[in-house]
Amino acid sequence: MASYKPKNILITGAAGFIASHVANRLVRNYPEYKIVVLDKLDYCSNTKNLLPSKLSPNFKFVKGDIESADLVNYLLITESIDTIMHFAAQTHVDNSFGNSFEFTKNNIYGTHVLLEACKVTGQIRRFIHVSTDEVYGETDEDAVVGNHEASQLLPTNPYSATKAGAEMLVMAYGRSYGLPVITTRGNNVYGPNQFPEKLIPKFILLAMRGKTLPIHGDGSNVRSYLYCEDVAEAFEVILHKGEVGRVYNIGTKKERRVIDVARDICKLFSMDPETSIEFVENRPFNDQRYFLDDQRLKSLGWSERTVWEDGLKKTIKWYTQNPDWWGDVTGALLPHPRMLMMPGSTHFDSEDGKEKSYVSGPNQTRMVVPTPKGGSSPQKQSLKFLIYGRTGWIGGLLGQLCEKQGIAFEYGKGRLEDRSSLNADIQNITPTHVFNAAGVTGRPNVDWCESHKTETIRANVAGTLTLADVCRDHGLLMMNFATGCIFEYDTAHPQGSGIGFKEEDKPNFIGSFYSKTKAVVEELLKEYDNVCTLRVRMPISSDLNNPRNFITKISRYNKVVNIPNSMTVLNELLPISIEMAKKNLRGIWNFTNPGVVSHNEILEMYKTYIDPKFKWENFTLEEQAKVIVAPRSNNEMDASKLKKEFPELLSIKESLIKYAFEPNRRT
Repeated sequence: MASYKPKNILITGAAGFIASHVANRLVRNYPEYKIVVLDKLDYCSNTKNLLPSKLSPNFKFVKGDIESADLVNYLLITESIDTIMHFAAQTHVDNSFGNSFEFTKNNIYGTHVLLEACKVTGQIRRFIHVSTDEVYGETDEDAVVGNHEASQLLPTNPYSATKAGAEMLVMAYGRSYGLPVITTRGNNVYGPNQFPEKLIPKFILLAMRGKTLPIHGDGSNVRSYLYCEDVAEAFEVILHKGEVGRVYNIGTKKERRVIDVARDICKLFSMDPETSIEFVENRPFNDQRYFLDDQRLKSLGWSERTVWEDGLKKTIKWYTQNPDWWGDVTGALLPHPRMLMMPGSTHFDSEDGKEKSYVSGPNQTRMVVPTPKGGSSPQKQSLKFLIYGRTGWIGGLLGQLCEKQGIAFEYGKGRLEDRSSLNADIQNITPTHVFNAAGVTGRPNVDWCESHKTETIRANVAGTLTLADVCRDHGLLMMNFATGCIFEYDTAHPQGSGIGFKEEDKPNFIGSFYSKTKAVVEELLKEYDNVCTLRVRMPISSDLNNPRNFITKISRYNKVVNIPNSMTVLNELLPISIEMAKKNLRGIWNFTNPGVVSHNEILEMYKTYIDPKFKWENFTLEEQAKVIVAPRSNNEMDASKLKKEFPELLSIKESLIKYAFEPNRRT
C-alpha cells in the first residue's frame, strides 16, 4: 500500500484533548511537515495543551472558528494546505441535552464550511473527518462482534446525531465532488490534558479533593477506553496509510463498566469505594454499551500499546502534578454539568482581538487571531517588535524598517543585565518578537574591549543570556544579532578555497576579547530553543557617511590588508531578519551574503562608482598588527542555509553593487 505524504496540514480543534496529542506528535515526528492548528478556544480548549509544539518552526497556531468561511478559505490558500484533520466539535453529551443548537452549528455547519472550502480551493489531498463510536448507537449487551464500519448509524442523543449528520455531509462531498475523505469513529479516550467534564479526569480531580465520585444510574454502562498516545498513533497511521473513501474504527475490545472505572480510581487513591462512590440520576438516555470492530485499522499496522492500569496511573500522575491546568473547574465536576462558558469565550485573554503570534507566558497567552477586514477577509498578521539597541547602527535601521513596513515596534528601556527591567518592558509592550541588536563592539573598534573586559562581558554575555532567559519565560522568540568574527581561515577552510565555515562549526578565532565573548555566548545560547542567532560580518549599507560602514572604514584608511571575507549587506539582510521572525525561525544562521569579496575589490568598486581618483595602499597582516591592539578575524562563511531559505538572496558582489554603490554613484 502506497504511503501518503502530506506537506501542509490543518488540524482543527487542536487546543482540545485528542487533537493536541495528535498535533504534538506530528510536529515532533515530522519536522518536514508544516502543522497549522486552528481552534476557537472554547471552554474545553487550552493552549497549554500545545506547549510541546509552540517553539517548533513547523508549527503555527491560529485562533478562529471553523464556522467562518472567510477564515477557512484564507488559511487553506495562504498556508497551501493539502491535508485537513478535522477534530473540532462540541463533544460532551450532557451539554448536548441542554444546548443542542450549539452542537448543530459547530458539528454540522462547521464541517460543512470546511468541506465547501475544500471544494472551492481544489487543493486538498486528504480530508480526515473525526467522528465517534456513538453514531452507531447502543450495542446489544450480549453482542460478541463489535460494530463494523458498514454498520447502520443509529444515534441516540443530540451530540451523536450531529456527528452522524456531519458524516453524511463528508460522505456526500466525497461522492459528489470527489473529495479525498476518510472518516474515523473512535472509542472513549483518556489521558493528560483532558477537560474534567469527562468521566476519568472528573473522577481523578474529585478524588484529589477527597470528594465522592458521582455515577449516572447504577454504573453498569460499559465503555471501552484508549490511552491518548495510542489514539494519536492511530491517527498518524491513518494519515499515512488510510485509504480514501474508507471509514476506520479506532477501538479496543477491552471493556469496562463505569462502576469499575470508579473503583480502580478509588483503589489508586486509597479510597474506600463503598463510601466514595455516589449514584446519581441517569442521563435522559444513557447508551448501555459501545463496542467496535477494529480489524480494518489493525490491518494498517496499528495496535493498542498501553494497558489500562499503566495508562490510568500515568493519567493520575499528570493530574496530580498539574492540578490547576484548567483553572476553576468547579462547574465541570458537578454530576450533570452544562456548558461552563458561552461559545466564543475562552480561558485566556485575546487582548485586542487582532492577529497575534503564538506567545505564551506564565500568566498570559496571546494567539494568532485573524480578524476580518471590513467584515470579510482576514488582515495581515499583527506584529509588534521589542528592539534592544536603539543607539546602535543595526537597532536604528531596524526601527526605520519597521516604520517603512508598518510594523508596530518599541525600543526597550531596560538594561540587558537587569532582569526586572526586561520583564517590565515585555509586560508593558506585549511584543510578539524581541530583537537584540544591543551589545559592545568597541569605541571606535574592538580594540576598546581589550581594556574594558568586564564591561564587555556584562553586555555581550550576561546581558544577552539574561534577555534570552526572560524571553523564554514569556514564550517569546529572540532574534539575536551576533557575529561571524569567531572564525579564521585554517587548513580545513583555507583562504580562496570556497569552503566556508558552517553553522555547526566550532569557533576557532580567539584573537580578540570581543570575539571570545561572542563565541562563549553563542555556545551557551544553544541551550535556548527560543533564540535565532544571526552571525553578521563586516556590515555594509548604502549610507556611506556612516563611520561603522565597512566601506566607509576602509575608504578612510591610509593602508588596508587585502583578504577575501564574507560580509553582510544590511539593506538586503535586515528585511530578511524580519521575515525570519515572521517565520519563527530558530537556531544559528550565517547571516552573510553568499561568497566573499576582498578589500581591494571593494575599493575598486568605490573607485568606479564613487571617486575615480581614489587611491590606496596595501599592507600585510604583520604590518597591520603593529597599529592595532587585537588581531582581526578573516574568514569565509557558508551561507547556503540562508540561501536555501531565501533563494532571492544576492551574492556579496551583486548585493554591494545594487545596494551600496549604484544608489551612491557619482561617476
